[in-house]
Amino acid sequence: MPALKWGLIGASDIAATRVIGAIRVSGGDAVGVYSGSADRARDFAASHGLPNFTTDLDELLGWDIDAVYVSSANDKHFDQASKALQAGKHVLCEKPLAMTVEEATAMVDLAEQRGLVLAANHHLPGSPLHAKVRELVLAGTIGTVLSAKVAHAVLLPERLRGWRLGKTTPGSGVILDITCHDASVLNPLLGTPVAVTAVAVQQAAWNSGGQADAAMTVIRYERDGAPAVLAQTHDSFTVGYAGTSLEVHGTEGTLLVIDAMTQDTKGQVELTNAAGVQRVDVDCSEDLYVIGLRAFTAAVEGTGTPAATGRDGLLALKVALAAQESAHSGHTVRIN
Repeated sequence: MPALKWGLIGASDIAATRVIGAIRVSGGDAVGVYSGSADRARDFAASHGLPNFTTDLDELLGWDIDAVYVSSANDKHFDQASKALQAGKHVLCEKPLAMTVEEATAMVDLAEQRGLVLAANHHLPGSPLHAKVRELVLAGTIGTVLSAKVAHAVLLPERLRGWRLGKTTPGSGVILDITCHDASVLNPLLGTPVAVTAVAVQQAAWNSGGQADAAMTVIRYERDGAPAVLAQTHDSFTVGYAGTSLEVHGTEGTLLVIDAMTQDTKGQVELTNAAGVQRVDVDCSEDLYVIGLRAFTAAVEGTGTPAATGRDGLLALKVALAAQESAHSGHTVRIN
């Protein structure tokens, strides 16, 4: 199959620092970029060697492209991704897929009706670390799973402290930014999320946007014929000196993933059981975004599936929105 030709919807930091390079390494071709700002579109194209730029989304969708990568503002994802799907383009969309469950469901249904690939750009599910944990849990290595814990408290880089914390910015705050990623890891590992309890606060002195920058959640998972599982997450933009991790506890052992949740993880997996502690070898040499782009390309070619499908992105969004509602209301929120 010829190289996948990509149009970029959004002249974003993540496109610049991660995705354009991953497109090229995975054998694709970035054809051009759309932005609502003509100056930004022109400068972005010049900086990243893109031959085309535009402020007209219809013009981009009329280019000779096979797929689009959507990394615009969160509240624009639904309209722009839907328009791309209606134009017959495959879509890789940044998380969250949309602002509501109804919008995200409509995106997923539209892609399936059109026979197109829709994927969420969750970078963690494709990580070799998390793939190994899923493999070990499925094999029964730690017995029946009882609980899990994610530590995902980091310090938000200064260059990214704009819209992510704006009180009136759709999709801002730590829950839709980080808890959403946690759910993309926990959901395929633990079963069906059915309820979320969350507490969120504002901690950083530099956070003038008014949105929560730290949150803790407890998620209840259920699986047929097995005990319910409880998962805990700690997500933060304010912690500068802690590592990230994932723990999975079972009746016969515990899996610990050190340096588990970052973009450039070189982490490791440890298994603790009656025999003691042993390290599990995992090759973490490949960039997570390259892994994701290769999986997306394979899905388009009909030889694989995305690291996070549209339905995976929808379920992660359901968990994050439930956590957000719980933090605001002070009550446990059920997930339909």
